[in-house]
Amino acid sequence: MAEKVRIDKYLWSIRLFKTRSLASTACDAGKVKWKGESIKPAKSVLLNEEYEVKNGDKKTLIRVTGIIHQRVSYEESIKHYIDITPEDDKIIERPLPSSFYTGKRLSKVGRPTKLQRRDLDSFMDRPE
Repeated sequence: MAEKVRIDKYLWSIRLFKTRSLASTACDAGKVKWKGESIKPAKSVLLNEEYEVKNGDKKTLIRVTGIIHQRVSYEESIKHYIDITPEDDKIIERPLPSSFYTGKRLSKVGRPTKLQRRDLDSFMDRPE
């Protein structure tokens, strides 16, 4: 009898998702596909099956080479799958935002410092 493990637990075990609930949510949202179709989190994983997993901006194609039931170290987890993502899909170029707003004013931009304000005042008060 073949070992059975749920796809959400397997994806969590091989460290493609940080938590099992994130893996389950990804399955429910249609971000995990088998043969081009979305699958439910309870689907059993079998050896040599290929899955397409989208996690954020990253798209990964994996082939199952071993069944794993619990989360292990990264070095151990990579022995249980093969990353078959084409090279073109591995690099996703996103345009960088022109400015990253942190909620704070950038330094030396905006209101003048006390020294700059004094220089402005002395410049404006000069008689011509």
